[in-house]
Amino acid sequence: MVRGTHREAVVIRKDDIRLMGDDAVLKPPERPTSPCPGPTGFCVLGNVNSQTGNVSDYVQDVTITGFTIRNFEGNGIFALGARDATFVNNRAFNNGEYGIFALASTGTRVVSNVASGSDDAGLYIGDSPRANATVANNETYGNNLGILVRNALGGSIGANSVYNNCLGVIFVADAPGPAGAFEVRGNTIKNNTRSCPAHGPAPAFSGTGVALVGAQDVELQGNHILGNVPSGPGGVPPGGVVVVRGLEGTPPRDNSVVGNIIHRNRPDIFWDKSGSGNHFLGNHCKTSKPKSLCGR
Repeated sequence: MVRGTHREAVVIRKDDIRLMGDDAVLKPPERPTSPCPGPTGFCVLGNVNSQTGNVSDYVQDVTITGFTIRNFEGNGIFALGARDATFVNNRAFNNGEYGIFALASTGTRVVSNVASGSDDAGLYIGDSPRANATVANNETYGNNLGILVRNALGGSIGANSVYNNCLGVIFVADAPGPAGAFEVRGNTIKNNTRSCPAHGPAPAFSGTGVALVGAQDVELQGNHILGNVPSGPGGVPPGGVVVVRGLEGTPPRDNSVVGNIIHRNRPDIFWDKSGSGNHFLGNHCKTSKPKSLCGR
């Protein structure tokens, strides 16, 4: 049990550690030292080959709950080579890269957190071919990206509130590998209208609710996707739901956009007509490119 304000960068390399914050705050130390990129607030670190990304030994069953992590140049919470890590009821504010980030990890649970003010994504699942991740009941706003899934397969994104970002939820393939095999259900993704300029290799973003960029096997169902309109240029087309090729041309395939409420976007659905097995059925919306994707 942890209380008070602490100026530390915390690294956890042991299994079965549970940190429980009681009005606890983590801020950057004057001279951060950590094996993790950043500086990062909490780093849950297994044995990972820095050249290949292979995990030789996962750190397991670490729980972090009840903390406010703010103003780190890197990430608020970062899991690298973690199995069954759980991050619940934390608040990650104004961190320079990501709010909560799981990389080369499996079984990550990100539940009931708040992430805001991240220069990249508020919540991020990446480089995990067997991610089996759960991202549920979080609030992510005022970031570049609300929720990012990149080079990761397997999991669920449900009951999150994603708003006032440049882009709400994005799956990115070809960076370098596939992305998808997620259920995305019951989320409210609205008013992602901010304009974020291009940053390094990342394109500019503005006005996109959900983007499936070369994604595969994503089930997008029962979501409210509302008022996502651009306020500036974007590298990903704007719209409520956008389904397009990956960064290196991988076509989207076997994605289902079914039974969503998609209103007041520009347009509500955009599909570049690439890929196969993509279904748009029973959505409540008015505008689409190409036409006739709404309500079928």
